[in-house]
Amino acid sequence: MMTTTAPVTTTATTPEEDALAVATLRHLAVDMVEAAGSGHPGLPLGAAPLAWTLWSRHLRHDPSRPDWADRDRFVLSAGHGSALLYALLHVTGYDLPMAELQRFRQLGSLTPGHPEVGHTPGVETTTGPLGQGLATAVGMAVAERMAAARYPGLVDHRTFVLVGDGCLMEGISHEAASLAGTLGLGKLVVLFDDNDVTIDGPASDTCRDDQTARFAAHGWHTRRVADGEDLDAVDAAITAALDDPRPSLIAVRTVIGRGAPGIEGTSTAHGAPLGNDVVAAMNAAEGWEHPPFTVPDDVREAAARLAAAGRAERETWEERLAAIAETDPATHAEWTRTQAGELPDLGEVLRDVDVRPGAATRQSSAAVLKRLVAAVPELVGGSSDLAGSTGTDTGRADVTAEDASGANLRFGVRELGMAATMNGIALHGGFRPFGSTFLVFSDYLRPALRLSALMRVPVTYVLTHDSVAVGEDGPTHQPVEHVEALRVIPGLQVLRPADGLETATAWRMALERTDGPTAIVLTRQAVPELPARDRDVEMLRATGSRVIRAADDPDVTLLASGSEVAVAAAAAERLAGEDVAAEVVSVLDRHRWVASGGPASRRGRVTVTVEAGVTSGWAAFATPRGALGIDGFGASGKGAEVMDHFGMTPAAVADTARRLLRSADHEVG
Repeated sequence: MMTTTAPVTTTATTPEEDALAVATLRHLAVDMVEAAGSGHPGLPLGAAPLAWTLWSRHLRHDPSRPDWADRDRFVLSAGHGSALLYALLHVTGYDLPMAELQRFRQLGSLTPGHPEVGHTPGVETTTGPLGQGLATAVGMAVAERMAAARYPGLVDHRTFVLVGDGCLMEGISHEAASLAGTLGLGKLVVLFDDNDVTIDGPASDTCRDDQTARFAAHGWHTRRVADGEDLDAVDAAITAALDDPRPSLIAVRTVIGRGAPGIEGTSTAHGAPLGNDVVAAMNAAEGWEHPPFTVPDDVREAAARLAAAGRAERETWEERLAAIAETDPATHAEWTRTQAGELPDLGEVLRDVDVRPGAATRQSSAAVLKRLVAAVPELVGGSSDLAGSTGTDTGRADVTAEDASGANLRFGVRELGMAATMNGIALHGGFRPFGSTFLVFSDYLRPALRLSALMRVPVTYVLTHDSVAVGEDGPTHQPVEHVEALRVIPGLQVLRPADGLETATAWRMALERTDGPTAIVLTRQAVPELPARDRDVEMLRATGSRVIRAADDPDVTLLASGSEVAVAAAAAERLAGEDVAAEVVSVLDRHRWVASGGPASRRGRVTVTVEAGVTSGWAAFATPRGALGIDGFGASGKGAEVMDHFGMTPAAVADTARRLLRSADHEVG
């Protein structure tokens, strides 16, 4: 039975309605899992009381307008408990019909196994990989603070997160909690479903951390609730959290699988249907006599009152927005533009950008970025403690715990946390985030980058020091497999520019894209500025490629990306002296090049591909044995010498072309 303490807040529901609503959420979740024959009933059964307390007493939202900009955000970081979220969304009035709950985890339903943003109304972010929901919520809270500083009186909302033991075991939780504490994100409240159970057994078998002490060490306000069934105690803890200027962790002791005889409190409750006998026994013990998928009228009436209150708050906010249109039209216009994701004419913004000839593409990127941030103030970001090396220090003020009016985000040495935070900023709306690190460290952030692609959020990753030309730092810092590894992520736009023109175009392509992330891959070493034609920018944007050197009747096609385009161009010069005609194509975006019919446009009798990385992807476009690359790890030495050592030279490219032409001539003969 739920216990009660003295009321802390005035609520729109009675204790009887609360008890019935909690029971309804529990049974809907169980019904979904039973109907699907799979799922996770344990978390919904244990966490339903704390979730209902949050949604009924604190969460400010309007189910009729899930996109209301100033709504509170709720993130289910423990995404396996999706049945609880779907039950909440349905009961509180979101456009999620009961028929969709009955199709839980079925192909094409609005109730997939784990929550997916953009698929189900009211879902704020895709979750399932444990801990990432927490880190994404940190990004949402960062965005709220920045937006509130830019639009005082218009932005004031909270971000709530429900995490489990697994979320807090994942390393990303440390990165996220540390960053949130450093930035003083006081409107971030994390509810910890503290049931001490994981899939393999008691959580204490593998993790005995004092989580409240850990978060306190990160600069958080922390509280414990001894009984997760006590709605008023949970309410009091949330109220205290919202009154504290620090981010808050509330550890709520719950029982996984609460009410399921013989299963509650054990790992068995985590991830399998309860079965008919257990469900029947649970119903009998609780006196629940409703058929499956029932929401009692009293619960619907209570939820309708809550929805009406949320709608009234949203309408009041819209009145404030309309007033700003009258009193401060410039601010209103900027708010409207950034919320819609509209950008100025980037072609005009980047016209005649001062890119120094012969610069490294990371340096060209720095020049382009400074031009962009002056025209696109919503372009915010930084680096994982590498701003000077990655060229992402734009000179703007840092976002700090004391002042969030800046635009530079110092993520610290937290690559995975940085990427997840950027996802949260993008999902929040109103900003276009970017983050940077060395390409080799994209391994650290890959799980969140994968979610960027899965969620189709417009996040830009600036990945520098892109090959063995990094030099003396050696193979630990010399990426060889990383560009190809990025290209295999569905929906990720991977751009490896060859010079300043292509770097500016890459940034333009990244910002023009609104349906997915982009990785811009940049050099540490200087590269020459390549010959440019009138329509090169249009060709790059349309086809992902441009012709650097044309030939009327080419003997060989040289395909290259990044710094190796200059190598291919120099090889073509060598071949020309031997009456071998070579066309050189710079492939900025291989996916776009392929989609636009690029492979069919090769006119040479043989094709050589050149990229200072693994050859597995390029081999499909080269004549057999014509893919030049590095299918092993690098070596420590001067960058140019290491490139020479691995055959990334004009001489090696020309030699390969000659060999393939001889072989082709021999086959014809």
